[in-house]
Amino acid sequence: MAELLKDASLKIGVVGMAGGWSSESLADRVAERTGFRLLVDMERVSARLDEGRVLFEDFDLCALDGLIIKKVGDEYNAHLLDRLELLRYVEERGVAIFSKPRSILRLLDRLSCTVTLASGGIPMPPTEVTEDLRHAVNAVRRFGKVVAKGLYSTKARGMLVVSADDPELQEKLLAFQAADNPVMYIQQMLKLPGRDLGVAFLGGRYLGAYARVQGGDAWNTTIHSGGHYQPYEPSSQVLEIARRAQALFDLDFTGVDVVETERGPMVFEVSAFGGFSGLRDGSKVDAAAHYADYVVERCRTRKATR
Repeated sequence: MAELLKDASLKIGVVGMAGGWSSESLADRVAERTGFRLLVDMERVSARLDEGRVLFEDFDLCALDGLIIKKVGDEYNAHLLDRLELLRYVEERGVAIFSKPRSILRLLDRLSCTVTLASGGIPMPPTEVTEDLRHAVNAVRRFGKVVAKGLYSTKARGMLVVSADDPELQEKLLAFQAADNPVMYIQQMLKLPGRDLGVAFLGGRYLGAYARVQGGDAWNTTIHSGGHYQPYEPSSQVLEIARRAQALFDLDFTGVDVVETERGPMVFEVSAFGGFSGLRDGSKVDAAAHYADYVVERCRTRKATR
């Protein structure tokens, strides 16, 4: 244990899910390097703004040297914005946070991520966003076959695949909109090679990549739908597009979802909480260990200069 400790004077916490493999793994790696372990569940946090304290159980998060945001909730939804605002307050109180709450706030909403990518000139599948059912129907007819995505969905949850020749096209889009999707995000379904790619970055530097391979008859490659991870070595073109995409968001750790198409590589999205399991299973990279080293080094330097 003594050889693993890098700075026992540091107190660095992890925001994550108790029992979740990636959250627990990151908290363990930090503890190995500092002797301090704190895994914070945001559901049990209380902000006493009149006292300038944010408490998890009896511990004041504002007394930490650093805090790593691994996961702020079990599912993406608008409520996570509130939790990030509380973490932004912790940051304003002087705690170094990885990644910054402001950076993550730009990624929770799929549309916010998409607008940033499109404005940055990142190639993406053709997409139309509208609240108008008539425009949505015309978009499907223009694209031929589409995936309608919720603005806060992940792992293909709640997504709708529909074609222009579907006789119930309008009814299906209306039902999709009524299912808490007032703004319809409609993306052309491209011909894919049965896989998409995850490209991970730490501090803006390439860390590793992997492929998510489609399983069975599923239309998507998510592990939730039977997909699995495989090793993958990205081409220089894939790597450059992924690097440009993540650079728009100022994240400490992230994964970029890239797909190889007949028109060249395109980006689906940049992840606010890049996963560790793809790197572990696909490329044998211990992302938690690398991330812990990265954060400990920056917290140590920051503490020494204050």
